[in-house]
Formats: sequence, C-alpha cells, structure tokens
Amino acid sequence: MLSENQLSEFKENGCLVIENFKPSEELEELRQAALNLVKDFDTSSHTEAFRESVGWNATEYFLSSGDKIAYFFETNAFGDDGQLTSPPEFCLNKLGHAMHDLHPVFDKFSRDPRLEEILGDIGVDAPEIWQSMYIFKQPRIGDPIDWHQDATYFSTRPQSVKAFWFAIDDATQENGCLWVANKCSPLRQHFVIEEDQTVMKTLDKTPWPDLEDAKPLEVSAGTLILFDGLLPHFSAPNTSDLPRHAYTLHVVDGKSKYSKQNWLQRQDDFPVRGFT
Repeated sequence: MLSENQLSEFKENGCLVIENFKPSEELEELRQAALNLVKDFDTSSHTEAFRESVGWNATEYFLSSGDKIAYFFETNAFGDDGQLTSPPEFCLNKLGHAMHDLHPVFDKFSRDPRLEEILGDIGVDAPEIWQSMYIFKQPRIGDPIDWHQDATYFSTRPQSVKAFWFAIDDATQENGCLWVANKCSPLRQHFVIEEDQTVMKTLDKTPWPDLEDAKPLEVSAGTLILFDGLLPHFSAPNTSDLPRHAYTLHVVDGKSKYSKQNWLQRQDDFPVRGFT
C-alpha cells in the first residue's frame, strides 16, 4: 500500500499525508450518520463540555464513554443561562468513543482494508482499534486542542499507538487544521487512573515545540493523515464561519502490552477488535 518514499517520510517525520484517500460519497455518508446521531440525542439529559470533562478532574461521563457513543459540547456552546446558544448540531465538540463498534456506517468507514494494510507496512502486526471520534470543530466556537501526544492516553509497551485522521471537510488554518511538530519526541505525559482518580503524570520535561517549529496541515476533504503516537500536535480554534469536521481512529498493536492505567479500558463482554 505505502511506497518506499511514503514509508521513509513516516519513519523520519512521524506523519504522513495521503490525499484523496476517501471518496466524497463515504465522507457524506459518515457526516450524515453523525448528524443523525445528534438529531436523536436528548440534549436535556447531558450538557457536558469536552474541555471540562478531561484532565485532572475527568468526569464519570467521559471515563465511561469508551464503550459507548457519547456526546461532548464545545466550551462556548452555552449562554449565561446555561442553555445552548444554537441547535445541538452547531454546538457539539465531538462524538466518542466507540462508534466504530456500535454503528454500521462508522464500522464500515473504520474497517477499510487499506488501513490494515498501511498498519502492516509500518509494523503494526496485530492492530486493535481502541477509539473513534467524530470531531465537529464548530464555526466560531470550535475549541482549540493544546499540544499533546496520543500515547499519553494510549500507552503501551513498547509504544505502538497510531492515529488515523480523516478530513471530512477541507481543513485550513482559519477553521482549525492540525499542526504537527517536525518529528517524534519522548513521551512527556501519561494520563492515568489511580485509586479511582485521574492523574496526568509527567514522564519527561522536554518543552513542547515552539510555534515556529510546527507545521500546519492544510488538507482537502478526503485526505488521510497518519501519525505516530509520539508526534506532538495541536489544533487552533475555529475562527471561521465554516465547520471543520474530522474523524479519527486510535489503533495499537495487540502484540504490545496495553497499560492497565490507561483511561480507556474494555470489559470482557465488549472486547477490543481489530479490522474483522
């Protein structure tokens, strides 16, 4: 699947951009599936903002979402009265974290045989899909995501997590595209559960890259971005009038040891799956 040049680029940079990976028909099918989930969601039952649900005080709603389809709002989606300022489809930050196992459209999109082939090319021999997220990045209120490494949340020994990031819309600097460092670096943090509490452990005090050392990934809808779990990346807020929908998958190698302290765990009655 991957050419020698692509393999070399990924090995050197920890990131690979593959344009025109998904056709527009699949993008629109996934978008509509996400919007239908939002349409069926009872907003009165839950009003949690994503940025308030993670970190030092992760909520039970977030921590129990690994085997569900959960709904997280943008921080600025609520007015002073605590009510949504717009219809839910314009206020949600994301859906997560098990659509790939619970919804047929997401399952089909996620288990594209080419993705398994790509993983084999880069040495992931027993892939397990641990997480899926549909990210809305709403116009004007789409929250920024700070510098981080995905292995912080999906630590394995040896480190093996890889991310697939699919552009459902065109991604630009104005609507909050991804920014990446120029290479992988030591894992700085591990988000763990200890004694029923969430803790962000510091593993390495290497500073996050300066902005001038980061590269924006402005890509067209249908593009796939593959990146390593040790690659620092972030996204700026959406300051435009256009959405920046994206879909992500996090995959680890089943031959590695998945940390029992990772926030996302699966129970025996809902085991993690690969591409079958």
